[in-house]
Amino acid sequence: MLDHDDLTQPIAKVGHHHDHAPPPPASSRVRTLIAVLLVPFALAAVVGTILLFPFGGQPDTRAPVSTPVHGVITAAETGPCSGQVQVGDQPGGDDCLVVTVTMSDGKAPGRQVRTVVPLEPSTPRFSVEDKVVLAYGGGDPNDGASYQLVDFQRDIPLALLAALFAIVVLVLGRWQGLKALLALGLSFGVPALFILPAIIAGENPLLVAIFGAGLIMFAVLYLTHGLTARTSTAVLGTMVSLTLIGVLGAIWAAFAKLTGLDDDTSALVGLLDRSIDTRGLLLAGVVIGALGVLDDVTVTQTSAVWELRAANPRMSRLELYHAALRIGRDHVASAVNTLVMAYAGAALPLLLYSSIAGVGLGSILSSQVIAQEVVRTLVGSIGLVAAVPVTTFLAATVASTEPAPVRKVSRATRRTA
Repeated sequence: MLDHDDLTQPIAKVGHHHDHAPPPPASSRVRTLIAVLLVPFALAAVVGTILLFPFGGQPDTRAPVSTPVHGVITAAETGPCSGQVQVGDQPGGDDCLVVTVTMSDGKAPGRQVRTVVPLEPSTPRFSVEDKVVLAYGGGDPNDGASYQLVDFQRDIPLALLAALFAIVVLVLGRWQGLKALLALGLSFGVPALFILPAIIAGENPLLVAIFGAGLIMFAVLYLTHGLTARTSTAVLGTMVSLTLIGVLGAIWAAFAKLTGLDDDTSALVGLLDRSIDTRGLLLAGVVIGALGVLDDVTVTQTSAVWELRAANPRMSRLELYHAALRIGRDHVASAVNTLVMAYAGAALPLLLYSSIAGVGLGSILSSQVIAQEVVRTLVGSIGLVAAVPVTTFLAATVASTEPAPVRKVSRATRRTA
C-alpha cells in the first residue's frame, strides 16, 4: 500500500498518474480530543522515566563478572584434559583440545596463552586462525588457567549484516527509511540506557517496562509517521492494547504461578546484591516484546482506514470500520501465526530434548520454561487481536469526521478528458 505522503508529491511525467492532495489538517475538535487523551500519558511516560532513571549508576554485584578478551588461535592439538591448564572438572584422558591463543587486548595484549577445551558434543569446534573470545576470570594474565575459551568473534559479520540492512532500508524507503533507522536506534537506546539499568538498580521491572514502552511508542511512531491525527490514532490503539496485555499477563502469571526463574534469570539473581521481582521481569518482557508487533498492526489499520476514506469519501463511519476490519482480519491471522512460530522456534531444542526423554506433551507445556512462553505468546496474541477492532474503530471515528481529501489529476489526464 502506498504511503499517503508519497501520493502528494509533484506529478510525474507519466500521463496516467493520479495523486491525492495533502490531507487537510485535523479539525480543532479532533485535535483537542487527541490532546486530552494522549498528552497526559506522554507526560506520564517522561516523568516516570525521570523518576525511575538510575542516576546513581549501576550497583555492585556479588561476584565478579568474567572479562571478555579477544584473540586468535595460533595452534591447536588434542591432549590430556588434566594438567596446569585444565579448565573445569574434566577427568584425565586424551579427549580435550589444547589451544594456543595470541591475545589482541586485555591485560596482556600480544602474549600467548595455552588453555584447554573439552571435546564434547556441546563444545564448539575451534581451529587454527579462528578469531575467538576468552573469558578472563582474574589471576595471572599470563597463565592459561586464568582464561576459558568461550566463543568466536562475530563483530565483523554482524556489522556487515547491519550495514547491508541499513542500505536496503535506505534504498527502498529513502527518507522514510532514514526515519525508520533513527526510530530503530531509539528502540535499542531506551532499553540499553534506561530499562536495563533501572531494573538492575532495583526498580520494579513491570513499571520500568511500562514507562520505557511508552517512551518508545511515542518517540518511534511520531518520528516515523509524523505528528498527524493518523499517527495519534495508532498511538491510542497501541496504548489500549498494551494495557490489555499487561493486565492479562499479570492475571495469568499469578494464576499459573509462574515465577520467571529460568536459567538466565537465576544467573542474574545470583549476580545481584539485592532481590529482584522475577515475575515482574517476565511481565516486562511480555510488554516490551508485544510492542513491536502492535506498532505494525495499529499503523497498518489506521493507514487502511485513511486510504479507504481517500478512495471513497462517501463511505460512512460504519462502512469504513467494516472495510478496514476485513483487511485487519487477514493481517492479524498472519501476525498471530508469526508469533507462535517464533516462540516455537526459540523453544525447539527444549522440545526436542523433552521428546527424546519421553516426557509427555502435557508435562512439557506445564514446565516453567515452556509455560511462560505459552503465556507470553497467548497473552500477546490476545492483545494483538484486540488491537485490530479497537484501532479500526478509533481510526474510522477520527477519519470520518475530517474533510474528504481532494483528488488532483495530472495535466495529461485533463487533456485526454
